[in-house]
Amino acid sequence: MVSEKMYQLGSNRSAIRELFEYGKMRAEIVGKENVYDFSLGNPALPPPQAVEDALIDLLKNEPAIAVHGYTSAQGDAGVRAAIANYLNQTYQTNFHKDNFYMTCGAAASLTICLRAIIEKEDDEVIVIAPFFPEYRLFAEAAGGKVIIVPPDMQHFQIHMEKLAEMITARTKAVIINSPNNPSGAVYSVETITALCKLLNKKSKENGRPIVLISDEPYREIVYDGLDVPYLTKYYANTVVCYSFSKSLSLPGERIGYILVPDEMEESGKVYAAVCGAGRVMGYVCAPSLFQKVVGRCIGQTSDIETYKRNRDLLYDGLRTIGYRCVKPQGAFYLFLKALEPDAAAFCEMGKKYDLLMVPGDSFGCPGYVRLSYCVDGEMIRRSLTAFQKLWNEYLKMK
Repeated sequence: MVSEKMYQLGSNRSAIRELFEYGKMRAEIVGKENVYDFSLGNPALPPPQAVEDALIDLLKNEPAIAVHGYTSAQGDAGVRAAIANYLNQTYQTNFHKDNFYMTCGAAASLTICLRAIIEKEDDEVIVIAPFFPEYRLFAEAAGGKVIIVPPDMQHFQIHMEKLAEMITARTKAVIINSPNNPSGAVYSVETITALCKLLNKKSKENGRPIVLISDEPYREIVYDGLDVPYLTKYYANTVVCYSFSKSLSLPGERIGYILVPDEMEESGKVYAAVCGAGRVMGYVCAPSLFQKVVGRCIGQTSDIETYKRNRDLLYDGLRTIGYRCVKPQGAFYLFLKALEPDAAAFCEMGKKYDLLMVPGDSFGCPGYVRLSYCVDGEMIRRSLTAFQKLWNEYLKMK
């Protein structure tokens, strides 16, 4: 009657979504203010005022067919041109509207991109731990095989020697995510330079280009003056998958894009394959209204300083208690070392105090848990008492 594989995926939510649903259930029982939900990267910050202004103006002053009707399959030409112009001014690139394909957010961008480039069932897609768990599903659904590079536990950069060992003649793509979900690490210029040098070398040895897929929903969310290298300037065979969900606090609106630069080998053919993959998957004409909204809000962000305050409050509070954690350089996640080897058991213990944390196992990093701090700062402040109680409970076990 149905696909067993799809049935299993639909019957078992991701660990993150399962925890989010559990948090809603607990809130009904003990009160929302007593649940410390660090599960989902669901920004509590409102969008910048420019989003509301754009929405009101579009709905009041534009013809209904212009804001609710179909755009071109690859997206509104004016919006794509606006994105190209912004990136060119910001990163000194040379993009044009026909480098872009508008999508329903980063997940759609990644699934389309992988469907477009994977040719054979033994094509391998390399992911760098820690990584967003859905990468595995996206790649396997496109017919690829996922290869996981173990994490660099000291700096949370890229284990370049391990990556070099894992690239084979079957390697089709490498996915990177910086700022990183879940560690909050930002890959340095040195890391990116070494990565691109390695990919150029291995591509030449393999006789075909290895595609670098840069998953960038957190590009603008960085702290302490850090820069995030723009990958197309370092490696020609880069495809960028972008989402406005985090930068503009619009996760439920599902709007983003794929960028295929002209410098990429057979760029026209790759772009056509992206269009074909979007067509066969039903991802044509991203939501028209929000295409036009983001076209008017390019370069705007929600209040990044609020995320920085949340980061400092959570990181400093946990460190004061005694926890070991990675200080985030970007995104809005903090990676915490569990107080026992089994991170899932640690998270279950946390539920005793209504602390909702995501085990790091599904991110390819056992022994750690992810805390999403795109939440109300007062919730973080209240949660520190619960973290102290959890710490004390483990202290008694020693």
